[in-house]
Amino acid sequence: MEILTVKNYSITYDGVKSAVDRVSLGIDEGEIVSIVGESGSGKSTLLHGILGLLPRSAASKGTVHVFGREIAEMNPAELRKLRGEQIAMIFQDTGRYMNPISRIGAQFRQYLRCHGNYSPAECDAEALDLLRRVHLADGERVLRSYPFELSGGMRQRVGIAMAMALKPRLLLADEPTSALDVTVQAQIVRQMMDLREKYGTTIILVTHNMGVAAYMSDRIGVMRDGALVELGPTERVIHVPENTYTRDLLGAVIELDDERMAGRAI
Repeated sequence: MEILTVKNYSITYDGVKSAVDRVSLGIDEGEIVSIVGESGSGKSTLLHGILGLLPRSAASKGTVHVFGREIAEMNPAELRKLRGEQIAMIFQDTGRYMNPISRIGAQFRQYLRCHGNYSPAECDAEALDLLRRVHLADGERVLRSYPFELSGGMRQRVGIAMAMALKPRLLLADEPTSALDVTVQAQIVRQMMDLREKYGTTIILVTHNMGVAAYMSDRIGVMRDGALVELGPTERVIHVPENTYTRDLLGAVIELDDERMAGRAI
């Protein structure tokens, strides 16, 4: 069943050039789709549009249907119910979306109680379990901390834990592992894959990491200058890309045995 349908969707800021340009795609329940492309190609803006989080300076055309409902036609109460319970998002810089003067534990409890039927004790137990799952040691200390007392990678893992807390039907992940070291990246990727395996969660992943996209995805989409220039099964896009830009993008990936790495310390 197709749970997300985007048709001829465009987003412009202050009437200038489109950040997203006539994008159309459909995503089935339980599917993992990665969107790749260079910085500024419109990947993150597309996710914000899907979640209805565009700023006032943005204007959109086309349609975005999630679970059969048009996002633009939902009122604030409907959007609040949709977010968290049905759709969750891992932001590229989670720290920017945290309250700097509120402890992590208070923010975690507020999130869980806003979107789920949890007692305070259940919130704390759930938060500690989720922090453990994203491999944050000493969860009690993390919950007592303010965001500025945590490293960027720790804040990112807190955001990932919160996004996965309510086992959403649709998870939007905007560069979720970019602030993490390689070992933790692999652990987070496995956690997201487990969400799909255990709960049938659909995932849209925005990433610069072609290896992560190839490993996780059923399909890969490629964006350039706001347009979706290619979309297809992972194996086909990786090995037999149809678009010239996709071939250039794949050709730019440096591997350990790449001659461009010759003579450089690793």
